[in-house]
Amino acid sequence: MKGIVVFGFIIILMGAVIFLTHQQSRSTITPSAPSTTSALTSQNEVAPMTVVATGLDTPWAIAFLPDQSMLVTERKGMVRRIDTNGVLDSTPVATLSQVKKIGEGGLLGITTHPDFENNKYVYLYYTYSSNDNNTLNRVVRMTYQNNTLTDEKIIIDKIPGSSNHNGGRIKFGLDGFLYIGTGDAENPSQAQDTKTLGGKILRVTDAGDIPSDNPFHNPVYSYGHRNVQGLAWDKAGRLWATEHGRSGIQSGLDEINQVEMGKNYGWPIIQGDETNPGMETAKKNSGDTTWAPAGAVTVGNFLFFGGLRGQTLYEAGIGNDGVRELKEHFKGEFGRIREVVLGPDGMLYITTSNKDGRGIPKNGDDKVIRINTSQF
Repeated sequence: MKGIVVFGFIIILMGAVIFLTHQQSRSTITPSAPSTTSALTSQNEVAPMTVVATGLDTPWAIAFLPDQSMLVTERKGMVRRIDTNGVLDSTPVATLSQVKKIGEGGLLGITTHPDFENNKYVYLYYTYSSNDNNTLNRVVRMTYQNNTLTDEKIIIDKIPGSSNHNGGRIKFGLDGFLYIGTGDAENPSQAQDTKTLGGKILRVTDAGDIPSDNPFHNPVYSYGHRNVQGLAWDKAGRLWATEHGRSGIQSGLDEINQVEMGKNYGWPIIQGDETNPGMETAKKNSGDTTWAPAGAVTVGNFLFFGGLRGQTLYEAGIGNDGVRELKEHFKGEFGRIREVVLGPDGMLYITTSNKDGRGIPKNGDDKVIRINTSQF
């Protein structure tokens, strides 16, 4: 009898240990309670997607502010603010009259300075016409105060431009320098010329100066690019870029590149899986499929990027061995997807680009949409 009692006690004790262990395990993966209940800050969002804002016109890029509101560029030349409740301000933060909306050009990338809290600097990339009517691109810096951008200062100028292949992505790297993705401006040969700014990833200081270790003693960081649309750093500090491949009847061979300083990424000499001495083959390409990859961000060991023609949110597993796998999310549900950025709440925020002349606008387009990747 005594043995039966002892055995029963052991069973009860083991059950208690298992229960407590299970509860502790759950507590490590359950999101903490949100500090507010606003549309942009809820940590307990369970829906895989939520429309945050509607009524935008070809939004290109998003920059979050410290108060968790966001600035969004519209390609026609306006910077719009969306507050923490998802309300799109009716009055633009800025209207840049010199912006030239042409083909894929216009007001494109946006990013804030790493020390924005103190200096209030916002950086913008846009297309414009020179005095001799050439199409060019530039990066400028403006100051944000009282929901207005003022005091434009040119950071880097005369980036080659055209109706198509203008690049436009700008982000500050982990080293504190500003990285700028440019396109070949429909002149493929200049991508191989390290003396030009087209078909490159550029790297400058926050004031537009050339870092002392830049490989060609000019703004060029890497070359041989066709049209860089996404820039993102992984947790190991590696830079990844999404890039448009060939177009027209033979559209395809879009690329994911792992970018290193001074290296040549081959355009237009190599494409797809091709190799050539002194040139880098893409870690992943789309083959005969067209992604038309756009904005990109890393989350853990995954690179998320938008697909314009692909109309998909792509998820690529990345690591030392390159790209391990590629998954597709929301294929065809939202139309063309341009920006993909990580919000302060740990959610992804994407923009649709259905009013860019190549999409079919849906009710409420264009939109900003929040994506909960924990539901994947």
